[in-house]
Amino acid sequence: MPAPVPFAQGFYARDARAVAADLIGCRLVHRLPDGERLVLRLVEVEAYLGDGSDPASHAHRGPTARNRSMFGPPGRLYAYLSHGIHTCVNVVCDAEGIGAAVLLRAGEPTCGEDRMRRHRGPIARRGGRRAIASGPGRLATALGLALADDGRTLLRGALTILPPDESAPPARVATGPRVGITKAADLPYRYFDPESDCVSPFRPGRSRRGGEHGRADQPFLPGPGARIASTTSFDSPSLRMPCGTPEGATSISPGCIGISRSSSRKRPRPSST
Repeated sequence: MPAPVPFAQGFYARDARAVAADLIGCRLVHRLPDGERLVLRLVEVEAYLGDGSDPASHAHRGPTARNRSMFGPPGRLYAYLSHGIHTCVNVVCDAEGIGAAVLLRAGEPTCGEDRMRRHRGPIARRGGRRAIASGPGRLATALGLALADDGRTLLRGALTILPPDESAPPARVATGPRVGITKAADLPYRYFDPESDCVSPFRPGRSRRGGEHGRADQPFLPGPGARIASTTSFDSPSLRMPCGTPEGATSISPGCIGISRSSSRKRPRPSST
């Protein structure tokens, strides 16, 4: 069987909601400098749009020194500090210049679990696997990712995202409101595997300074308005072309999330990396 190949740029050069739905069940891989591979199966993510319709997004008010990577080519990492302490990592999506991303919120360790526990410290060494990468701050720490990784490519090299393990059953995908935000709090842009015990719990946001865009780390509660969707499939046209459904559609079909065209705009074609 040939080795799995990381997703090409076209996978990421789509609406962040489509990318988010398709990321559930995928494998986030970080090969450390000493050669050890750390692998998480992604079980929870959140989409943040850059088209002006999502005030919770870091990109809502345009490019800054902090969010510059969000406006770069799709298929790169956008890293930032939450509350000045925890590194959180995102996948840059859509066309270059749009400013869309998917926050990686939680994952199940499938390779290198002992190393991840060491990265996380004493609490993770004693706890179950939820203590390793349930929450965006924990996920980045477990994989050995830091603010210095902002802008790294996911298309090749030591940090990549691979399709789901072919031997595993297809992941189910549920949607619900995003965790810990106060703006656009009802938008169902959180995508998660409802059968995973590593999904972080829902927690409503509280007003605070410093912008929105995700919150770190907590047993699983789906949150109000959560909806179970169909399984995702990677034998899907959504990996080869932009996702599209009839106007106003909101259902998730295999490999493709419905997006209302009334709230979208034409995108410039992405530049290659």
